Amino acid sequence: MSWRVGIDIGGTFTDLVALSDDGRLVRRKISSTPRAPQDGLLDSVRTLLEEVDAGDIALLAHASTIATNALLGQVHLELPRVAFVTTEGFRDVLEIGRQNRSAIYDLHVTRPKPLALREDRLVVHERRGHDGAVLVPLDSTSVARVIVALQERKITAVAVGLLHSDVDGTHERAVGDAIAEAIPEAQVSLSHVVDPQYREYERFSTTVVNAALAPIVREYLERIAAGIRSLGIAAPIYVMRSDGGMAVLESAAAAPAALIESGPASGVIGAAFVGRSLGLENVLSFDMGGTTAKAGTIFGGVPEVSASFEAAGATHSGRSVKGSGYPVRFPFVDLAEVSAGGGTIAWLDAAGTLRAGPLSAGADPGPACYGTGERPTVTDANVVLQRLNPRVLLDGAFPIDATRSYAAVASVAAPLGGDVERTAAGIVSLVDAEMAKVLRIVSVERGHDPRDFSLLAFGGGGPLHACAVAEEIGVGRVVVPPLPGVFSAYGLLAADVRVVRVRSLVETADERAWEHACRLHGVLGREVNAALVEQGVAERDRTFVRELDLRYFGQSTELTVTACESLTDAIEAFHLAHERRYGFSARQDAVEIATVRVAGIGITPKPRLVAAAVPALAAPPSDALREKRKAFDGHAFVATPVFARAALLPGHAFAGPAVVEQYDATTYVAPGWNAHVDAFGNLVLETA
Repeated sequence: MSWRVGIDIGGTFTDLVALSDDGRLVRRKISSTPRAPQDGLLDSVRTLLEEVDAGDIALLAHASTIATNALLGQVHLELPRVAFVTTEGFRDVLEIGRQNRSAIYDLHVTRPKPLALREDRLVVHERRGHDGAVLVPLDSTSVARVIVALQERKITAVAVGLLHSDVDGTHERAVGDAIAEAIPEAQVSLSHVVDPQYREYERFSTTVVNAALAPIVREYLERIAAGIRSLGIAAPIYVMRSDGGMAVLESAAAAPAALIESGPASGVIGAAFVGRSLGLENVLSFDMGGTTAKAGTIFGGVPEVSASFEAAGATHSGRSVKGSGYPVRFPFVDLAEVSAGGGTIAWLDAAGTLRAGPLSAGADPGPACYGTGERPTVTDANVVLQRLNPRVLLDGAFPIDATRSYAAVASVAAPLGGDVERTAAGIVSLVDAEMAKVLRIVSVERGHDPRDFSLLAFGGGGPLHACAVAEEIGVGRVVVPPLPGVFSAYGLLAADVRVVRVRSLVETADERAWEHACRLHGVLGREVNAALVEQGVAERDRTFVRELDLRYFGQSTELTVTACESLTDAIEAFHLAHERRYGFSARQDAVEIATVRVAGIGITPKPRLVAAAVPALAAPPSDALREKRKAFDGHAFVATPVFARAALLPGHAFAGPAVVEQYDATTYVAPGWNAHVDAFGNLVLETA
């Protein structure tokens, strides 16, 4: 018997899910170790090995926030000194950037500190034209000067980005080879390898981010690999990428900038898998963890993916603030995120107004009820409202202290009149409103009507708040999967291996350009196939998707369409995509091809969902009733049934208000909502 293991490291808990060939499932939820995240991962694996033989593990997949945390400046993850080698005259492109400003009316607005300081931006004498033609040959003397500077400054994290190297990377390869030969310990990122697309600012920025993260991510992944191997596990180790695909550890280490959004992506992939299994084409994924809440869109059964993002940038009400971060041109699962989780801290501002977030208690010290924290959090508010069990969590494995929650909430309630319960309800309402905003961002602001979607709620806090946020945006159905609290780890087991290769084209979309694009698709397809072979994907499990980025002539942004059988079909697909995104199409205008892309998919075994027989008549879950306790229903404390999720069977149905408790999460069924268990064990909540 073999097992497949998924591990997701969150801000508060590290989650592990293991699935066997015969459908057996093991789950673990332990406290994260923020200063050394690999320790929590290895601890979770050790607990698994208490009942699973190391030799029976066939695959281990991991989602990590190590790259994000490094860019955000987490202690013990300090970025290295980075050098950027570029064409003479272009050393300041990284600071000039674009004209977008993070604060339009602030005359003193500052951009993020460059990852490569100006004195470490070195130049070589060379020049290529936009078509790749050599205008000035590469001067070996200037390359030698760069190497001397790197040696004197002891810089080993190096990014090389030369003008128009996306068309021809020969000069970049020569520079990179010379540096590697002279400084063997150097880790060199070449822009035509990292991001072979036109627009030098984005290409340079992506390459510098990659170079800055390379030493940290590589060392982290090596520590994980060494730790896993020391436990006797010889299985391949995969890492989730920002685009929702997996890569073997060695490949992931070579492109660390592709891992920045690794952590959040797995939940959306899991939501898409469950949605397809239930026949739900349109799903909003809602993931509320210990520190943040994230929302994503699955439209037509496929997660929405964006071509680029800004790493370590600011957000405002869940929206990324343009110009506040480092542009990274790697595809990523399109998510909106807000600082609203179980550990989010409530506080009073200078005017005495109740606030919640953005600060979080995280795993250390954690909510007050955990025994070490003092400040009130969303978790403490839910304990006061008795929607969360006031005695234990994790099905009895994690005792909590409700009196500490009450005292913590009372500390902010006192200046507001002293009503602790109403203050707790206010804290919950504040975070519900914030989370509803991010769901609107990924639905209404993306051109989707949320009423056409189902909400799939997961994370430790998602099911607890799902009814409230669904009502706020007009969604009438909520699906809570069987393993909501460890669902992101479960999503890793539904992800496929993914390899992407891309080239710029930038030609008017005529038959000549179409022929050029078809040739590039052939070249890229061979590269992708070779990469899948290197990652151990069998030929029968490989599929390929050809894509084009198109735009109207004069536009500066593109939309991605799946390449069709003819140019006419591709242009029509673009018109329809433009109309869906922006509300109109300009069919009379010329269309340009900007980018050619091939994605290779390595299909992996998926979790087996077996439908159980469902009785014709709904049955009340009397055998699952644990107790009745007085919980706040939005207006008053009322006697509320508390059900054990493990005892709920397909066909069981009940009305809210109700609480459903399980090992990894708690679900609150609000008044006006009905709940039933479907054939796959999902808890389905619908408005009455």
